[in-house]
Amino acid sequence: MTTDTARTTGNAAATLHLPVNAWYEANARDLPWRRPEAGAWGVMVSEFMLQQTPVSRVLPMYEQWLARWPRPADLAAQPPGEAVRAWGRLGYPRRALRLHAAANAITERHGGEVPSDHAELLALPGVGEYTAAAVASFAYGQRHPVLDTNVRRVFARAVSGLQYPPNATTAAERRLARQLLPDEEATAARWAAATMELGALVCVARGPQCGRCPIAARCAWRLAGFPEHDGPPRRGQSYAGTDRQVRGKLLAVLRESREPVTQATLDAVWDEPVQRARALDGLVADGLVEPVAPGVYRLPVE
Repeated sequence: MTTDTARTTGNAAATLHLPVNAWYEANARDLPWRRPEAGAWGVMVSEFMLQQTPVSRVLPMYEQWLARWPRPADLAAQPPGEAVRAWGRLGYPRRALRLHAAANAITERHGGEVPSDHAELLALPGVGEYTAAAVASFAYGQRHPVLDTNVRRVFARAVSGLQYPPNATTAAERRLARQLLPDEEATAARWAAATMELGALVCVARGPQCGRCPIAARCAWRLAGFPEHDGPPRRGQSYAGTDRQVRGKLLAVLRESREPVTQATLDAVWDEPVQRARALDGLVADGLVEPVAPGVYRLPVE
């Protein structure tokens, strides 16, 4: 990006911060992980759960999880299989194992307190670029670009004039996010939350509510006449009949049993033997299921 372009982007950013942050103050949902009592652990749990999962599904599981394991050490003291069991039907259950591993590391390396340092967060198992930035920003009020799908869509439309961002986060998007970030830490942390909420409630993927948007008058996509997406096809999320569905059915049986489960019991949940065997092998390979004897399985205990 040229110096002139960067300067133009910086000037544009200054006109976005105030209206977006003011909109957030007036319209933000009252979510439990946004309350002061949630603490950094509550924020971290929410970020793991919210990956590819809507808020409506996360809320009851989040409340149950924090009631049972209010501190990282509480979770670390349990077998990893209990994290998988408590994950229920949130989907992508490897997240439960990763959160359990992170709780172990927090307990062993940081005295049971979620670290505030971005590099230390990034070094935790299962914590990537997005989650480290989100926890540092939302829990500790630090200045970091936080790029989830909602934020990327807001930036694509408002600044880049595109209907949708690329399928995967690009270096250009990261540069833009850094250029748009307010200088002052508290303002930057609020901007991160506000742009995420704007994408979740107003600048949604389908049927954006431009009449409610605080920056509609400045939106590059709107000013360009809402040009249609002309990039690679956007990925859909099929589920019925996939290995993911079979894995979910097998895990449901194991979650509901406190005793090891036989192969015959697992066989009863899916008729197609090759796909069923592939799904079960995948669960074992991912550490979500342990064979305890030939044809007998359980959730992991170590």
